[in-house]
Amino acid sequence: MSNPKIVNLSRRRFLKRSTGAAAGLTLGVWLPARGQMAGPQRVAGPGMAGGGAAAAGDFAPNAFVRIGTDDSVTVVCKHLEMGQGTFTGLPTLVAEELDARWAQIQPEGAPVDAERYNNLFWGSVQGTGGSTAIANAFEQMRKAGAAARAMLVGAAAAQWQVPAAEITVVDGVVSHPKSGKSATFGELAVAAAEQPVPDEPKLKAPSEFKLIGKAFLPRKDSKAKCTGVAQFTQDVRLPSMLTACVAHPPRFGAKVRGFDAGAAEAVPGVEQVVQIPSGVAVLAYDFWSAQQGRDALTVDWDESDAFKQGSKEILADYRRRAQGPGKTVISNGDAEAALATAATVIEAEYSVPFLAHAAMETMDCVITPDADGGVRVVNGEQFQTIDQQAVAEVLGLEPEQVRIEMLYAGGSFGRRANPQSDYLVEAAHIFKAAGGKTPVKLIWTREDDTRAGFYRPLYLHKVRAGLDGNGKPVAWQHRIVGQSIITGTAFEPALVVDGIDQTSVEGAKELPYAIANRHLDLHSPELPVPVQWWRAVGSTHTAFAVECMMDELAAAAGTDPVDFRVALMGEHPRERDVLKLAAQQGGWYDPPLADGRGRGIAVHKSFGSHVGMVAEVTLDDDNGFSVDRVVIAVDCGTVVNPDVVVAQMEGGMGFGLSAALMSEITLVDGAVQQSNFHDYLVLRMDKMPEVEVHIVPSSEAPTGVGEPATPVIAPAVANALTAATGKRYHQLPLERAA
Repeated sequence: MSNPKIVNLSRRRFLKRSTGAAAGLTLGVWLPARGQMAGPQRVAGPGMAGGGAAAAGDFAPNAFVRIGTDDSVTVVCKHLEMGQGTFTGLPTLVAEELDARWAQIQPEGAPVDAERYNNLFWGSVQGTGGSTAIANAFEQMRKAGAAARAMLVGAAAAQWQVPAAEITVVDGVVSHPKSGKSATFGELAVAAAEQPVPDEPKLKAPSEFKLIGKAFLPRKDSKAKCTGVAQFTQDVRLPSMLTACVAHPPRFGAKVRGFDAGAAEAVPGVEQVVQIPSGVAVLAYDFWSAQQGRDALTVDWDESDAFKQGSKEILADYRRRAQGPGKTVISNGDAEAALATAATVIEAEYSVPFLAHAAMETMDCVITPDADGGVRVVNGEQFQTIDQQAVAEVLGLEPEQVRIEMLYAGGSFGRRANPQSDYLVEAAHIFKAAGGKTPVKLIWTREDDTRAGFYRPLYLHKVRAGLDGNGKPVAWQHRIVGQSIITGTAFEPALVVDGIDQTSVEGAKELPYAIANRHLDLHSPELPVPVQWWRAVGSTHTAFAVECMMDELAAAAGTDPVDFRVALMGEHPRERDVLKLAAQQGGWYDPPLADGRGRGIAVHKSFGSHVGMVAEVTLDDDNGFSVDRVVIAVDCGTVVNPDVVVAQMEGGMGFGLSAALMSEITLVDGAVQQSNFHDYLVLRMDKMPEVEVHIVPSSEAPTGVGEPATPVIAPAVANALTAATGKRYHQLPLERAA
């Protein structure tokens, strides 16, 4: 594909949702291998998981494609659509191999079934995360479409008594040019269902692609979201449903000693007040009443085991730990000896704060009794296998008795993929305590979302690096201090190796720079502050430390920062090439910017994708600054949807820019200080810079795009500020550090 250039001068406006309702759509998945439906019949809105019976005459050659006699093509998407474009990307793969019309394609969320819908990178686990949606399903979804196409062609060949090799498929029409015969998919659906399912259907060569990487296809979720048809958890209304709001402890580790529900029960609409392990829940027939009841509660908190340290004390402790070695991650050569003989040694400490996920949709979940004695869970579901097991354990059910329906999610950034299934477990406890007979919808307020956990951990980095007399790096010694997000979870056996949480060191363990003597070690202090992955995980802090230090070394060597990096990247051509492309398109070698302005660069690989960025900043008269322009170069392998890639680069960069400039969670005496968007600051539209995205053409396997832009912007902006001010920036957020 060609190199698209997208310039975004302003952010999209919020759109007022219409009050009109869409007609119901009966959704279903027929699983011929088992000869049964994936769940009972029901009527669901767009975005809801499949669970209904396939219509008579529908053709479903596999668990991912269903073709109706009405000529519709339903693509069952195993990955959550939370804004990142999976309900467009996955159908694109099917439509390409099927040669369907884009207009006849409709996505549908997959039911919970790890055997069929597992993330192929995660083994027998169904879920979305790690920017793996397209990467793990690229060939799987293409094969699903190719198999359906082969069976349609086979049915046509049998009906028309012509060789299959003479049949063509274009835009959803099967044709035999020699005889002039043609038929739509719907007209062939019944006959195609009788054809054998090919084990290894032939896939197109990249040169034959008509949709993959070629077209800016309209997103399949845009219209529904803009018109209010799209179904989110907040939209779910069930008969007799109660809404729950929870009083959580003010400090982590505190527990309920007792409570007085009198004032809460006096609030009109409040039906029940129940104690659960995470606090006290108030249930009412509407959210406002539940919230008012929750706020009227008097809770006596037992804080004898509560955590009472603040961010300053945590950071001071981390500094003490950083004085001594941690667990060795890598050790090549002898970094200590090389530093002792280096001509120049640069030492710096970098720190980043706790961060909230701050998705627009707060944590929420619906649990309702099911006909078979089990339950139905309805939410923006990201971690089906983990959550199904966790809810089942709370309710004393078998996992298969917990049926999960996946709606759209209004963002996540990792939060909904919680290893402890925290908010779903909380909803299950409320449902159980309330009697287990009435549907319950749990809704967290923004304050709950900000104060009740979970967070990107606070990290401290201590880096020492040495240059020889020619300005070449000869030593790199790197120490990281921060909580493990994996220890104690189901992922520990796979992601904690010899005591090293691999997510704590990713992005620092694998440097693209050739430095002969390199040592990296890690301290993982245990704190009761709940932490988990946050968009781009470890790279959110390691890229900042590594790329800022590289600029410091370049300055000490008297070498241009781009040239300095390129000279060390011989074994990493893809990082080198995105760095050079970003520099070229970002005007790196143009005449210097005017006084009071600066240009900075950074490059980083995460989730298999390579991203280079140039940022431009302007100082103002109030000792502040603005980020005016960001140029992004990305190599993410084969591109499925260029528009989605561009949007994710813009959005990921903007998300990272919030953290770079202003976002932070701070603790004082163990209590979170922030509560809502007035004090947990995120990027406003007036601070969004002009953005250009340049995609590197590639025939490599597709890699992630949802997260890789997020880590790169902080060092790019920090380095730009240094160019403008002459100061070095070692702490995020930058607006406070400045």
